[in-house]
Amino acid sequence: MIKITLALNFIIFLAIGNAFSQEKPALREVDRIRLAEAFRLSDQLGDEIWPGWSKAPLAVLLVTPEKEFLIRHPQPSKDFTSLGYDSKLKSEVFYRDRKFQTHLLATFPAVGGISTIVIGQAENTDSKTSTPWIITLMHEHFHQLQDSQPNFFKDTEALNLSRGDQTGMWMINYPFPYETPEVSQQFSVLVRLLLEAMNAKPKTLFTSKLADYLAARDTLKQMLSPDDYKYFSFQLWKEGIARYTEYRVAHWAAAKYQPTREFQKLKDFTAFSAAADQQHDLIVHELSTLKLENYKRVAFYPIGAAEGLLLDRSTPNWRSRYFSEKFDNSSYFKRK
Repeated sequence: MIKITLALNFIIFLAIGNAFSQEKPALREVDRIRLAEAFRLSDQLGDEIWPGWSKAPLAVLLVTPEKEFLIRHPQPSKDFTSLGYDSKLKSEVFYRDRKFQTHLLATFPAVGGISTIVIGQAENTDSKTSTPWIITLMHEHFHQLQDSQPNFFKDTEALNLSRGDQTGMWMINYPFPYETPEVSQQFSVLVRLLLEAMNAKPKTLFTSKLADYLAARDTLKQMLSPDDYKYFSFQLWKEGIARYTEYRVAHWAAAKYQPTREFQKLKDFTAFSAAADQQHDLIVHELSTLKLENYKRVAFYPIGAAEGLLLDRSTPNWRSRYFSEKFDNSSYFKRK
């Protein structure tokens, strides 16, 4: 009788143990491969595009339909449970039940007050496939570099654009005059001249077209209120240059980075050269079709990205001034 009881207890113990282990979540292998490739790319890229980028945090919260997985985060909050160390990701991995939307692409102090990339799986985001997803993650990692600058949040608050909002949502919801006819019309002039400057080949023609664009930019500045111009400049500086950085990362990777065999074997793998071409084509397409009243805040992304490309031609050392002269790309066109 005792032997039977012990045997039953052992069976029950195993059943409970198996049930517990089955409930324990795990990262999909394709997600581990994508994340590992993004970390490897970031490590090899280092500071080649942006000074100090290698020192910025690269904490990631991957949002899946059921769970959220936290990787490379120094201070997980108490609602996370450890899955242990993942040798492929070179990080301890934590998980919790899902809180964020599965298509989210954002960077903010989401966990423990640390600037964290909150990103859905490739299939659930606009990126759709592996290589563009990694480039998007680098866009968000650039925001971590911005956030990590001394006094960044204090200086952002000093713009006095939040109007009492303490959540940071003013960056999205600021009442910019997107539908004001004269502002929309001047934006159309602006993007036309921006495209002409981008397409100008001889140096003399480029210099002339750039001057035309900057003059139109000054005209827009005079049309906007001081706060509206500060918001316009801030968005071009923050989101526009992050979009520019996507292109620069893809272009750098196409020339200098060798993807791992494991990443190249993914069914949706595409070369970084194709991702670079896609990024450039997207900037041109959005500028070519841009109507401010329809694009609204999204208009600032391609405009700011194109300004970065113009700056590469006109003032190649501009990135060294980016963090010391914050929030207005126009200052970088003035040579120093």
